[in-house]
Formats: sequence, C-alpha cells, structure tokens
Amino acid sequence: MPSVQALWFADGKLCVIDQRRLPLDRVVLELTQLSEAAEAIRNMTVRGAPTIGVAAAYAMVLAHAQGGYTAEQAAEILRSTRPTAHDLFVGVDIVRKAWEDGRDVVKVATDYRNSIVEQCHAIGIHGAPLFPRDANVLTHCNAGALATVEWGTALAPIRVAWREGRLPHVWVDETRPLLQGSRLTAWELREEGIPHTILADNAAGFLLQRKKVDLVIVGADRITTSGDFANKIGTYEKAVLAHEHGVPFYVAAPWSTFDPTIESGSAIPIEERAREEVTTFGGVPSAPADSPAWNPAFDVTPARLVTAFITPGGMVRPGDLKAFLKNRGEAH
Repeated sequence: MPSVQALWFADGKLCVIDQRRLPLDRVVLELTQLSEAAEAIRNMTVRGAPTIGVAAAYAMVLAHAQGGYTAEQAAEILRSTRPTAHDLFVGVDIVRKAWEDGRDVVKVATDYRNSIVEQCHAIGIHGAPLFPRDANVLTHCNAGALATVEWGTALAPIRVAWREGRLPHVWVDETRPLLQGSRLTAWELREEGIPHTILADNAAGFLLQRKKVDLVIVGADRITTSGDFANKIGTYEKAVLAHEHGVPFYVAAPWSTFDPTIESGSAIPIEERAREEVTTFGGVPSAPADSPAWNPAFDVTPARLVTAFITPGGMVRPGDLKAFLKNRGEAH
C-alpha cells in the first residue's frame, strides 16, 4: 500500500490532507459540514478526479447527518464545485440514490472509496508491464495517491514497476499555474524513494527531442466514449509532442472517469479559474496589476493522440473504447 492517503472518514468526520500546503506542511483538516467539504473541493484542498469523487460521496454523508438538506439539494451544491471532473458526479449520485432509498450512506460511500482504491491498484498491475527496465517516464500534473485516495492512476503503474525492480525514473512536469507536479507528484515520489527529476513545463519538448523519454503517462478528469479526454491544462501539448517524436502516450483512469453520455471532447465542460492563479506566484504579484489573464484548468486531447487507455480491466485502444465500455455495461 502506498505511504500516502489523500483522505479518510472516521468518527463522523471527513479527514483530508490539505494539498494546498504541500510540500512544506502536511496538514490534516477535519470536515464535519457539507459547506466545508464543498469548499474544500472548490478551492482544491482536495483535488484529482477520483479523490474529488470520494470526497463528494462523503460530503453527501455529512449532509445526511447534518440535516436541513434533501438529497438533491446537497447533490446540487456539490455538482457546482468542479464541473469538469466526471468522478464528482458519480460519487455524488451513488450516495444520493442510497440516501433516497433509505440505505446506509456511510457504507455506500465507503464501498465506493474502496472500489476506487482497488481499481487504481488494478491499473498499476495492468500498466506496469509497459515499463522497460530503467524506463524514463514523463508525467503531467499529479495523478498519484493524492489525486486518487491511495494508489494513483498515472503513478500506480510506476509504483508497481518500482516494487517489481524495474527502476523507472520519472520526469515530473511542474504543471503551472498551481504546480501540482513539482509540489505534489515530486513529494509523493520522494516519500517512496522513486527516482524523479522536476522540469519546467516548457522543457518537455526539448526533453522528448533529445530522446530522454520512453513513454508518457497521465491521468484524466473526464473521458468520452470516443476517447477524447480532459486533463490538467498542458496535457494536450504533451500528447502532440509525444506524437511528433514517436513516444507512446498512455492515459490511466478508473471507471468513474469515463463519461458514457458524451462522445466528443468538445462537449466536455471546461472549468475556468481565478486570474490570480496566473498573475501571482506564492502570493506575490508576478504580472502587471491591470493585465487580463485567461486560466482554463483543463484542456482536451483528441483520441487520435492516445496510444491506449490503462483501465482496471486492462489496456484499451481508443478505437476499441466504445465497444469495450458497452460490453462492460452489459456485463454489469
């Protein structure tokens, strides 16, 4: 089991690592109110699509215990927090249905949490054979335990390969503007002793050109039935660069990230965040006070740039994804 756990539920409280404080301080917040949990998701105290989904499931549990809300009222508050992450909607709706049916909402949320952990471990097992010994892997943003409760999506195969003695080295994109790579991914890898090197986002092309990367692996926030997917801003350009240089590009995700209602990436809602995330650095202004800024949190990568998806059920090529998801749905 990885040494990092993004959140847990105990004694009626949702306990979360405040990811805004890493890597300098490891602070655990105890949340007891729906409003607190919703704000923690909105302000990225907790982040990463699968972790958001689990946090939202437990936020519904808090609302149920708190009283004063219907299941749909609580669900609507949470749905508005981070609109791109499909896992958010899955986690909310699983507990909403249990609430309305009179079932044990704590058990349902915990079962969902455990399912995500198991799926991410399976992703690690399926993905680890992709790594040749001493592979150099490029990743973007944070798709590790912090983003997925425990194992990770993109980092799960890296963790499994490391434990099998394949000894991967990870190139970590800093991931502007909030530095989820240099702050969070590097912290996770350091915690487990996995070799890594941080690089500026705009150095990745030069790195690939120098043939210093064997494969690229990223997570996702929403994947359509065609294989177009949304992930942290900057992912699309990494996919273009990998394609240009003939480097395999993999996307790792649990089932809750796949959205069966959307076929094209153009239909994915893209969250835009505050100007200040771009125009300040560590709270210090880094741009003229009156200069406008555009801050989309995600971009969309077309399926044609994806080598394969690493799922809990195995490897799936983009062209096979629609049939794969349909067969999986029929089997369930």
